[in-house]
Amino acid sequence: MCRNIRTLHHFEPPTTPDEIRAAALQYVRKVSGMTKPVKGGEATFEAAVDAITRATASLLDLLPARGEPRTRESEKLKAKARWERRESRIRG
Repeated sequence: MCRNIRTLHHFEPPTTPDEIRAAALQYVRKVSGMTKPVKGGEATFEAAVDAITRATASLLDLLPARGEPRTRESEKLKAKARWERRESRIRG
């Protein structure tokens, strides 16, 4: 999975439509291998982003919540801890 795509389920405050669209855009970029659509393919690229945005929003609405809600701050701290562990392994 692309490292830029983050978990969006069960956050407090809830995941925003902008966050869902950004994840959909990252997904389409990764799958297509393009950061920008080719000339003449903009409509197809945007249609794919829109479809994935709708599917993701629907999925998040239908999934049951489990455990405590995530917070953006706790996710940021977890990512920092993962990076520090990775960095210490690299340095030996």
